[in-house]
Amino acid sequence: MAQRQGARGRPRGFDRDAALRQAMTLFWERGYEATSVSDLTTAMGIRPASLYAAFGDKKTLFEEAVALFGQQPQGTFIAAALREAPTAREAFERLLRDAAVHYAGGPHPPGCLVITAATNVTAEDEEIATFLRDRRTANKTAFRDRLQAAQDAGELPPTADPTTLAAYFAAVLQGMSQQARDGADEPELTRIADQAMAAWPH
Repeated sequence: MAQRQGARGRPRGFDRDAALRQAMTLFWERGYEATSVSDLTTAMGIRPASLYAAFGDKKTLFEEAVALFGQQPQGTFIAAALREAPTAREAFERLLRDAAVHYAGGPHPPGCLVITAATNVTAEDEEIATFLRDRRTANKTAFRDRLQAAQDAGELPPTADPTTLAAYFAAVLQGMSQQARDGADEPELTRIADQAMAAWPH
């Protein structure tokens, strides 16, 4: 008797959410380019046909994995700090310190998937590089908007440049992610965060 098939041709018992989480972790650990379909199916515990039936292709799977990452604490702490901190200075101090905690790794790979996954992406996968760059640019825009609002409210001096300051904090976050990938632990990343706050305009 033929095995019953689930939605979109997946065998019964295939846990799509669990498989997606495994894919997210692998992309986070290795990056997009270095992760093959074979690597993915092995980690996800499925056959290639099931991957294509459930997710379409590697690119679509990656986009879903990034969306899932965006729902994790490692993907939400920046927006939470910008939204919840009463002042801009407290917001950026919090998000940098939170980055030290989340980027240090532990039960998950170190660094930030959105920052590191596009490393060594080839020209034929430029669409992936653009997809990730757009997400990083959105963060930088949120930084600028928060800093501009702070300047309008008198929290920042008129001489401060919100656009440059936003780019600076984005660069610090990207550097912290890479430092974590290179083995920096939470205390070391926290010291970097604290040093970065010394550039806050007075």
